[in-house]
Amino acid sequence: MSDSLSSALLVWYDQSARVLPWRSDPTPYHIWVSEMMLQQTQVDTVLPYYQRFMSLFPDVFSLASAPQADVLRAWEGLGYYSRARNLHRAAQKVVAEYSGQLPQDLAQLRQLPGIGRYTAGAIASIAFDQPEPALDGNIRRIFARLLNARHPLGTPASDAELWDAARKHLPARRAGDFNQALMDLGASICLPKAPNCPACPLRDFCQAFALGAQKELPVKKAKKPVPEYIVTAAVIAVEGRVLIQQRPQGGLLGGMWEFPGGKLEPSDAGLEDCLQREIREELGLDIQVGAGFGVYKHAYTHFRITLHAFCCALLPGETLDLSAYPQARWVIPPELAAYAMGKVDRQIANRLLKTTPSTPN
Repeated sequence: MSDSLSSALLVWYDQSARVLPWRSDPTPYHIWVSEMMLQQTQVDTVLPYYQRFMSLFPDVFSLASAPQADVLRAWEGLGYYSRARNLHRAAQKVVAEYSGQLPQDLAQLRQLPGIGRYTAGAIASIAFDQPEPALDGNIRRIFARLLNARHPLGTPASDAELWDAARKHLPARRAGDFNQALMDLGASICLPKAPNCPACPLRDFCQAFALGAQKELPVKKAKKPVPEYIVTAAVIAVEGRVLIQQRPQGGLLGGMWEFPGGKLEPSDAGLEDCLQREIREELGLDIQVGAGFGVYKHAYTHFRITLHAFCCALLPGETLDLSAYPQARWVIPPELAAYAMGKVDRQIANRLLKTTPSTPN
């Protein structure tokens, strides 16, 4: 392979580049937000979120000054919510330490929350035209096929080989276009299961294509079994209001709101016992568990859940001291739309808007 690889790719990109809003107006802020959204998420999914996010937070100053709750609500449904929290924290740092100007230095970029090696390279090359490689999942697959690389993805040997190749073939100019061309190629032609090799501008440089091995690559590490958990949630209604609580900032869905509950433990006699224990541990309340309010399934990155929701009531004499539990809040169902929630809790909230949960007799 030689510099003719980058030339062939850029010729193809000039003719076939996707029209995307952050490319039409490639300010550093736009590139930064788009790259944060595109982490582990496809372009078609990102587009409506990007447009809405930009209408709410058109610049780094508006993002930095917004409450975290508003940022999470704008991000709701896009998943991987640590990205939103990191983007918000990074915006505040950019305003406080860099006068609102995203730093161009790669090391400084990597000091910002949520910006790792790939994202820093993408921003540096696309926003600032710096000769930096950017290796995401699509680009790893392309270089693994170009090199006929046999190290499993995600291993140190694979990372070293593929990053070296990405840097080696960066053109002297248009590094950002080169990286974006690779992103487009991976999204449209060099696909995971059915690469369209006849249409690929790099087929003459591809060792896997020459060997007929393109569908064998990249080599992936063996997947571990995905744990599955049974989870419960309580829809506790009192005088037309339901109880929700905010999740801790540091964990899964940090800062999001949910209907209280938790995971079924081996010591629990059943779902009802689990839910009563969780509400007692989390909020110091004793409840009566009533009718089911739906069963919801969801897959996270490393595990799956089946959540059983129940209509519940406080036992006589039970009240919630909100001063002792500031993470909890009583709201009427229409107000739930203002609270950022994960997918399952939003499904429960939407169902609440359509029906009034029955309380146990």
